[in-house]
Amino acid sequence: MCGIVGLFLKDKALEPKLGEMLSGMLGTMCGRGPDSAGFAVYGAGESDEVKLTLRAAEGYDFAGLAAKLGDGAEVLQRATHAVLTVPAADEAEVRAKLAELAPEVTVVGAGARMELYKEVGMPTDVAVRFDLAKMAGTHGIAHTRMATESAVTTNGAHPFSTGLDQCLVHNGSLSNFRTVRRNLERAGVTIQTENDSEVAAGYLTWRMKEGRSLGEALEDSLDDLDGFYTFVVGTESGFGVLRDPIACKPAVMAETDQYVAFGSEYRALAGLPGIENAKIFEPEPAKVYFWDRAAA
Repeated sequence: MCGIVGLFLKDKALEPKLGEMLSGMLGTMCGRGPDSAGFAVYGAGESDEVKLTLRAAEGYDFAGLAAKLGDGAEVLQRATHAVLTVPAADEAEVRAKLAELAPEVTVVGAGARMELYKEVGMPTDVAVRFDLAKMAGTHGIAHTRMATESAVTTNGAHPFSTGLDQCLVHNGSLSNFRTVRRNLERAGVTIQTENDSEVAAGYLTWRMKEGRSLGEALEDSLDDLDGFYTFVVGTESGFGVLRDPIACKPAVMAETDQYVAFGSEYRALAGLPGIENAKIFEPEPAKVYFWDRAAA
């Protein structure tokens, strides 16, 4: 079943409250996915730096790992995850060092502004564990998972990220994801889990590397990805939504002068400020919706 929420802020005055608002939306969706949860937040960042979100076992010494990496690497730990900030020019070298020095550590996301956290457990508990309510930013997406086709693991939790400052959450199921995965791997896209949602994320990354915009890549997916799905995606500056041509998965959106919000159900939006004056609508099937800070 699963639940998705997303929030894109137009009003800078709300940016300090992004995490608080997103946390409330995520908690409301517990009933749609109590197995695991995750979220991505787009906060402050520098264009010449990359934030690598790392995941390891409980109690892992991330500070010690940063010291081994050297070169002024900065680390901020949140429970089982940590954000390692390094010069953008050194990203490939740092990733190689991580693979050599700490193969037990997984890189779950990377980007100038994106931080990504996910874990097994009730969504409300996951949000508290990573202090989501205290995070600031311009936009974010989140997911509650009910595992119906695979094991309940952190690897299976959303969001999935396969490109810099790019991530995806998904409600539904893809019928041809194994074929798409083989094609992506031949094209050099790395898929780390067995989850069809990571394949969808990888597909968008691949199309964008081929020169397509995210909106165009989402349009392409209507031809190349079979199944039923709702995608909510995040980029460094944008927030997008796409439903399959049948649109069998529930979805509702709200837009005001202050924000754009998405929820699998309206109740996820009901606590947002000014919701009584929002334009409430159901996103149309097979139509790409995208909001971009760069165009604001």
